[in-house]
Amino acid sequence: MKHLFEPGQQVETKIVAITDDTIFLDLGLKSEGFLDKSELADENGNVEVKVGDSIKVYFLSNNYDELHFTTKLSGKDAGKDILENAYKNGIPVEGHVTQEIKGGFEVMIGSTRAFCPFSQMGYRQKKESAEYVGKHLTFMIQEYKNDGRNIVVSNRVILEQEAEEKKNRLAQELTVGSVVKGTVISLENFGAFINVNGFQALLPISEISHTRVTNVGDVLEVGQEIEAKIIDADWSRERVSLSMKQLEKDPWDAVAERFPAGTRVEGKIARIAAFGLFVNIAPAIDGLVHISKLNVERNTNLKKAFKEGDKMEVVVDNIDTDEKRISLSPVVSNEEQDNANEYMTSHKDDDDGETYNPFAALLKK
Repeated sequence: MKHLFEPGQQVETKIVAITDDTIFLDLGLKSEGFLDKSELADENGNVEVKVGDSIKVYFLSNNYDELHFTTKLSGKDAGKDILENAYKNGIPVEGHVTQEIKGGFEVMIGSTRAFCPFSQMGYRQKKESAEYVGKHLTFMIQEYKNDGRNIVVSNRVILEQEAEEKKNRLAQELTVGSVVKGTVISLENFGAFINVNGFQALLPISEISHTRVTNVGDVLEVGQEIEAKIIDADWSRERVSLSMKQLEKDPWDAVAERFPAGTRVEGKIARIAAFGLFVNIAPAIDGLVHISKLNVERNTNLKKAFKEGDKMEVVVDNIDTDEKRISLSPVVSNEEQDNANEYMTSHKDDDDGETYNPFAALLKK
């Protein structure tokens, strides 16, 4: 039976089935092509591709009408003609890094010797040179000269292509608005880095919770699994931002009902600004006591007069739920109220039953 495929020919096809050790390919023929699953498996035997995915493969051989394809040409299949075809058509080849030599590494592709410069080995995370020696890696032939006696290969080109393909797949999966699960990789002052499907995304400190977070380590730890919403994705810069806060119920939704104007509540001073005190009256709910409502002299340094964490009784004056702002007034202490009442009582006859007027009282004397 004659087939249209030549050894080394590139074919773009779709995956129709995946078994324990084989990936079957749709060729538009009566028979399907097959690819060894191990070629696309990671160290744990897992594969990222799934049924229906498009994939680029290269025709390897035909045994009893079984069409065998590969994602790279191995050394045992790499005769001179195959290598030249791989060079001309951009087909990856598998090579064995045998030793470090001047300027790079010696790589054996089957029985053919090739050279890989230091700059073309590895990608972003460079390893020590000795760590590459002895490894079987995938390369792209960059130069093929003197009938195959001078061959230059690159491992970096392969890794760049894999990274680009992986990024394109993730861009389809990790879209703005999607809810994803991830694992905390590291904690920083400005937030946490989260592993989402093998990609490192940022969870800013301001997006961890509606409750104000000052120390990321107080609420997250490395290895912790979280659920978050994607709020920004810039794949040209490979940056994805997450938010746990947007999956929480917004505590401001019920603030107006819970704290109507006139409500008296005990809170804690959360922050001190030059223009007043921010008082926390409920989780993630802070209100402002403006400096004009505080019993302090003009130009008083509020950070010297008050301390964060101190309790403070306040009264709700006004709530703006759209702007998420609450205006508060300090509650006059019982002692101050008693003194005021005593003063008013002692002068109740000074104005003949009318509202007390200190100037009128003076005129009567």
